[in-house]
Amino acid sequence: MSWFDGLLYPIMVAVAWIMVQFHSLLTNLGLDPESGAAWGLSIVGLVIVMRILLIPLFFKQIKASRGMQLLAPEMQAIQKKYKGKTDPASREAMSRETMELYRKHGTNPFASCLPILAQSPIFFALFRVLYSLGPLADGTYPNAENPRPSIGPLTAELAGQAESATIFGAPLSGTFLGSDDIQVKIVTVLLILAMSATTFLTQRQLTMKNMPPAALQGPMAQQQKMLLYLMPIIFAVSGVNFPIGVLIYWTTTNLWSMGQQFYTIRRMPAPGSQAEIALKERRARKASAKGKTLEIEETPSTVLDEKPRTGQRTQPKRKDRAKPRPAGTTGGAATASTASTASTADSAASPSTPDDGPDEPPAKRVSTTKPKPKK
Repeated sequence: MSWFDGLLYPIMVAVAWIMVQFHSLLTNLGLDPESGAAWGLSIVGLVIVMRILLIPLFFKQIKASRGMQLLAPEMQAIQKKYKGKTDPASREAMSRETMELYRKHGTNPFASCLPILAQSPIFFALFRVLYSLGPLADGTYPNAENPRPSIGPLTAELAGQAESATIFGAPLSGTFLGSDDIQVKIVTVLLILAMSATTFLTQRQLTMKNMPPAALQGPMAQQQKMLLYLMPIIFAVSGVNFPIGVLIYWTTTNLWSMGQQFYTIRRMPAPGSQAEIALKERRARKASAKGKTLEIEETPSTVLDEKPRTGQRTQPKRKDRAKPRPAGTTGGAATASTASTASTADSAASPSTPDDGPDEPPAKRVSTTKPKPKK
């Protein structure tokens, strides 16, 4: 047994035990114990068990992702503060403030990778179990803990059944580079494409549909976009070395993640995201169908601010009206006629304007006509 198998052996035993239990269940339901359907569905059962166990970690991932969305304005403030500064001291200060911001909100930009990191030991353990099916069936698998070669409950007889099981003519332990069979290569390529596509769609669903527009800008968003396109490429390149059973496992777990995220994003979207807008539209349509009016949570910007009222009533101000001049002044007749016309027009323009106070006395006007000297 190699040191790597010795390190993963406890996890390999757990993986083999789950697969054997599902294989026994499917066999009792009528499936052929040596068929690819029985062992392929056993791998699917392994995915279901592991993803159920990882549900708490999934919710931590969602919480950390929302934390990244909440710190987006503060992150933009830090970036604006150090914009254009390339000296080592400024870059170090920016990194220090960024890490402090991550600690404050209890999150990090790689939070979306937590389920992948948690499944890595299971992934490698399944890889080694499928790789060891041949030596187990031949009785050449080195196992220091048991004189009879086995991996937990996976005995040589069961390993032989799994080794001979095929899916579309390709064995579960077959790899693209390790086989010259064209059927194995075709099935492997199809599964690699399915694994890469589901990986991309799963990450895109989380980063694009459940983030507000502010969180999709800046270096942090660029890192997430880099991971969005980098992870499928990594899996596509390394997938040529994966057994078909491992490709089935990873494609199935991606499909599980997509369904789980779809339910979570649909029911509990992040504030300001496209998913939240879609949720409000669905609620509005349901309320409209039931004949109810959906209350608007946000205050519209067209509402005018009202000033607080005081205890004393504000008296209306009276409009200034032109008063007729005395007849004795120069141009008195014309002025009086003009004032009378203006007063009539003013009264016609506002017939219902009340006069709350007494009229002010007309202002005294100074005549410019010189008096005639007395004889």
